[in-house]
Amino acid sequence: MSKWKDSIEGRRLHPESLMMSYGYRPEWSEGAIKSPVFHTSTFVFQSAEEGKRFFEIALGKAEPEPGEKTGLIYSRLNNPDIEIAEDRLTLWDAAEDALLFKSGMAAISTTLLAHLRPGDVLLASEPIYGGTHHLVEHILPRFGITTVRFCCGDTADDLEAGVAAAGGRLGAVLVETPCNPTNDLIDIAMCAGIARAHSTAERPVPLAVDNTFLGPLFSRPLDHGADIVLYSATKYIGGHSDLIAGAAVGSRRLLAPVREFRTILGSHTDPWTAWMLLRSLETLQVRMTRQQENAVAVAAFLRDHPRVARVSYLGHLEPGHPQHDLYKRQCLGSGAMIAFEVPGGEAAAFRFLNALQLVKLAVSLGSTESLAEHPKTMTHSEATPAECDGAGVTDGLVRLSIGVEHPDDLVLDLSQALAAV
Repeated sequence: MSKWKDSIEGRRLHPESLMMSYGYRPEWSEGAIKSPVFHTSTFVFQSAEEGKRFFEIALGKAEPEPGEKTGLIYSRLNNPDIEIAEDRLTLWDAAEDALLFKSGMAAISTTLLAHLRPGDVLLASEPIYGGTHHLVEHILPRFGITTVRFCCGDTADDLEAGVAAAGGRLGAVLVETPCNPTNDLIDIAMCAGIARAHSTAERPVPLAVDNTFLGPLFSRPLDHGADIVLYSATKYIGGHSDLIAGAAVGSRRLLAPVREFRTILGSHTDPWTAWMLLRSLETLQVRMTRQQENAVAVAAFLRDHPRVARVSYLGHLEPGHPQHDLYKRQCLGSGAMIAFEVPGGEAAAFRFLNALQLVKLAVSLGSTESLAEHPKTMTHSEATPAECDGAGVTDGLVRLSIGVEHPDDLVLDLSQALAAV
């Protein structure tokens, strides 16, 4: 990161300040204060020798000299907008490297395919996003990969026992924390210990953490031993319900095979989406802070409402709760995701959802507008009803993603919708 100005008088600037300029110089584009969109498939070399050198570095046949910039070749390999956005993404997590993808599932799939081999075991937390659930339970087994699931209450001994029972080599650990949609926390440091215990010099076992619910503002998994942090950048990073993207940030060594797979699979994002992410990154801190403030007010209202059976919100984890200490150690904020139970099952949950007027009935999360959905029949319908029930994804569970509206208006809308239950 030293190739860009990131300090003044020896004092390191904060990520929200660096989002305005890091990775880009106006003199490259006729003084334009914002990077233009580089809508091009290919780039012109100044000489044949330059083209040769660019390919040698891009394909790993040669190491760049100190201060040597990786040359632009072809937008499936690299593109200015993508590279600038990736440079800025490294800042929030203090990561060595970052990769952008066409979607969050592209980031997760490419990462796992790059590190897993036939005969390997994947340790994966539950509950987990429906698309990821389908990948680990139905797609990866076709390639000879066995998935062992674990939940927030399991110990390191439980995880080791699961790997031993599966009978293969542990190839990777995949964690989603907080869990979608229940907000359960998984101990990242514990999982990092498992991954390290099974790593060798030839084949390290990466711990990949899906940080979409809290990150990158309210959780920094790399600080707790994670190797790769995964994002659906569609969510808080994009934040406006107008793009689809994914990201992987973390260890340069462990992202190297992911970069190779991304190049071959063509799962990188496009220049326009990368440019839109640059726009969104400038307001990420402001948006997420406001969303969290709103969520605190909404969660307090729901907790006291007679027609709500229970509320799952990280800000409600108090001393004495089994996950309170983990929350204080692992999280930097409570975020803006709330799950709550409506008595009366699916029918009551649907009556509530259908009565909403300000909050939108839609999947996804992390956007400026508040969204509500029914996980068991929507985002998590990939899982069987028994799997959902076992993970706390019940018939009456509603998931809320709180936006930037006025909190009093959100409470007003939720109040009148609950009256319909």
